[in-house]
Amino acid sequence: MSLALAGVCAAASPFESPTVTTAPTPLDHLVFQRLQQLGLAPANPCSDAVFVRRVYLDVTGTLPTAQQAHDFLESKDPKKRAALIERLLSREEFADYWAMKWCDLLRVKAEFPINLWPNAAQAYHRWIRASIRENKPYDQFVRELLTESGSNFRVPPVNFYRAMQNRDPQGIARTVALTFMGARAEKWPKERLDGMAAFFSHLSYKSTLEWKEEIVYFDPGKSNAATRATFPGGATVELDGERDPREIFADWLISPQNPWFTRNIANRVWAWLFGRGIIHEPDDIREDNPPSHPELLAFLQRELVNSRYDLRHLYRLILNSQTYQLSSVPKSKDPAAVSHFAFYPLRRLEAEVLIDALNQITGTTEKYSSPIPEPFTFIPETQRAIALPDGSISSSFLELFGKPPRDTGLESERSARPTAAQRLHLLNSSHIQRKLEQSPTLQRLAESKGTLRDIVNTVYLTILSRYPTEEEFKAVESYSKSAGNRRRETVTDLAWALINTAEFQYRH
Repeated sequence: MSLALAGVCAAASPFESPTVTTAPTPLDHLVFQRLQQLGLAPANPCSDAVFVRRVYLDVTGTLPTAQQAHDFLESKDPKKRAALIERLLSREEFADYWAMKWCDLLRVKAEFPINLWPNAAQAYHRWIRASIRENKPYDQFVRELLTESGSNFRVPPVNFYRAMQNRDPQGIARTVALTFMGARAEKWPKERLDGMAAFFSHLSYKSTLEWKEEIVYFDPGKSNAATRATFPGGATVELDGERDPREIFADWLISPQNPWFTRNIANRVWAWLFGRGIIHEPDDIREDNPPSHPELLAFLQRELVNSRYDLRHLYRLILNSQTYQLSSVPKSKDPAAVSHFAFYPLRRLEAEVLIDALNQITGTTEKYSSPIPEPFTFIPETQRAIALPDGSISSSFLELFGKPPRDTGLESERSARPTAAQRLHLLNSSHIQRKLEQSPTLQRLAESKGTLRDIVNTVYLTILSRYPTEEEFKAVESYSKSAGNRRRETVTDLAWALINTAEFQYRH
């Protein structure tokens, strides 16, 4: 393909709006007050085109279609942003995308080194997705993960205790602390870790006659099990052998008075939507790593408790704020502008989101498989990557673009750094070239009876969720003439140029 269009980009910024489209919320008062104290100006509000793309990607991991972007941009409803947020929170893609994020944390993976095996991994994924879809209260979700017993095939939450490489009490305690407290317990003093590990010392596993099935259960008579346990806060409790100690720990963990619990999830949700936690990194909460904005984090924690652990309430609160709807164009180079959220940070699309977007744009599909099939896992080609039920199921594209291995449950397993190999793949690979040249979507568009402007508008709406600037259209028009007005070549090369821009490859 010609490089003539590779530099096509917006000369006049289409990313900012001259007017504020939403009223300030209590969250905004906290953020903007701190920015004022620091002498930092917040970015301008983002444009409608930026918002529609951003919120589709952040809430559903899915690009808006050209029609959806067009309808939003043309709508005169002053409350259209809030209305769109509500629609997206109820879509099936919302459950798919956020299940993917939780499956990363919960290590939903059939093969080595987690070894859940396919039946259990798929059952676990279905349970996680259903919990998100029905908006199960977060405290209930965590309590089920911590306290359930039974077959890993028939009681999906018990896979939490199987999806970890170290299943001794100390290993379980480290996993629980990381997942639900955001703490690196391996850095704790030994007596502190051992005290928490005692809550999991009565847990046992046994196999059944069914292939790869395992029972996870409370074993009151287990030899060498602890008779006393200590909460991370320091309080000690006697274990009488009658009540499952996991229930005692869960009662402590999910208590509204326990800041470990709400602080971790409030910070994670913020980090998922902004690419950066109020405590950064979200997997490293400790006393000597304080939040950049303590009042903001405390506010989110209170809102979560008052809403009875409704995570959608937290999403809604953040997404409707002026802070979330700021432009990604900063007004200050001060590093504090990043940590205090003076603008929306640029973030690369995840591997799964990127390939789904490419497939949606071109109307093509992708093949996924498990490299160590036990048994062979068949995935229909129409399956979206964000909905893959098992971390062992992948593709060369997903591996190249940073899909996490799901071995540790750490957010940092997902690589966000661009590489030369990734850039070359999008620019020159036969994989991407075939998608574009054999695209039924682009072919229909090239063969349509619309004007060149109509076609260019549709390509831009499809890939960037906005209309081209006048300068961009003139560049395409000039290229089309130089290509002998061959519309198929123009459309294909324009699509190729746009998917190789940072504007497409990044959230902004």
